Amino acid sequence: MGIQISSGGARIGRILGIPIYLHPSWFLVFALITYSLVRGYHTEHPSWNEPQQWLVALATSLLFFASVLFHELAHSVVAQRFKIPVVSITLFVFGGVARIGREAENGRQEFLIAAAGPASSYFLAGALYLLSLRYPETTIAGVMAVWLLEINFALATFNLIPGFPLDGGRILRAIVWGMTGNFSRATRIASRAGQFFAYGFILLGVWQAFAESPLSGLWLAFIGWFLRSAAGETYAQVAIRDQLAGLRVSDVMSTDLAVIPRSVTLEDYLQEVLRTGRRCHLVSGDNDCVGLITVHALNSVAREDWAGTSVQAVMLPRPKIHCAAPDEPLLRILERMNADDISQMPVVSGDAIVGMVTRDSVLKFLQTRLELASVAGSGRSPA
Repeated sequence: MGIQISSGGARIGRILGIPIYLHPSWFLVFALITYSLVRGYHTEHPSWNEPQQWLVALATSLLFFASVLFHELAHSVVAQRFKIPVVSITLFVFGGVARIGREAENGRQEFLIAAAGPASSYFLAGALYLLSLRYPETTIAGVMAVWLLEINFALATFNLIPGFPLDGGRILRAIVWGMTGNFSRATRIASRAGQFFAYGFILLGVWQAFAESPLSGLWLAFIGWFLRSAAGETYAQVAIRDQLAGLRVSDVMSTDLAVIPRSVTLEDYLQEVLRTGRRCHLVSGDNDCVGLITVHALNSVAREDWAGTSVQAVMLPRPKIHCAAPDEPLLRILERMNADDISQMPVVSGDAIVGMVTRDSVLKFLQTRLELASVAGSGRSPA
């Protein structure tokens, strides 16, 4: 849950209202797992013909990723129970990740959301164990049940390692958060623990690569490198939250609003974007704001139709625009942008639009604060 993976990739459907994606890296690991299973079946079950080996391997791989999806859905269902939006679930090279719109409100919520994943995998392992008792290991159903039992048990146990970005790291953070009441401190401790275990995986992988199996060792080291990067990213996010804590939208919003008439064609709008460099404009009509248009909207119309299509035809109408209030906490706005997958929000006071807040403006503001904090910490004067 703590890993940040783009939802870019192949969308395969929705479950419980949550979009499900396959990251490009998923296809590689699916092929590797399937091929590895085929080789194992060829050695352990020579009586199976080649088509049987491939069909069983494909079915087993698909059921494994169905198990991973079940694991992430368990996180998601509990998150939704606490009114936390789940943006998407993405299956990728290391399994899966559920992307949530905001953090939990307290340690109890965090604990229950994080624990739901490993609990669901242990549940599947138990159900598969009962299935394996029903079917001997010499049967196809028995072979699949035993392999899936072992992999689900391993998945749950691995995820309980107490370090970010694993579920165990989130459980650790929830416990420290509940004991101290300090979210930032709890996240730092869980992130440091994650980096510790990550370096352990890297060292063990390097040793295994030279002493036993080069391929397995390199894979283990690669997992350690990924965990270290993700844990470091989580640690950096704490610094960002600390810098933005207490800030309001009015502290970073721009009052210099870019406005364009609704009658302007998309061709002319493009020229305005090229001239000013601004990628987002309010659309005016009848002395009022009637909508919002961004460069992204141009892609919804064929290039040859731009000259004959007005901005009003493709703009986002005002009733559908996500808006912010000047006194709204900046961290909450960033969470809303993340949950709704948008990059800007008009700032409204009463019925009037008084400013615009964008991801870019927040990032520039944050960069300046971090640079000043670094200068102050070193005792140097700003250049």
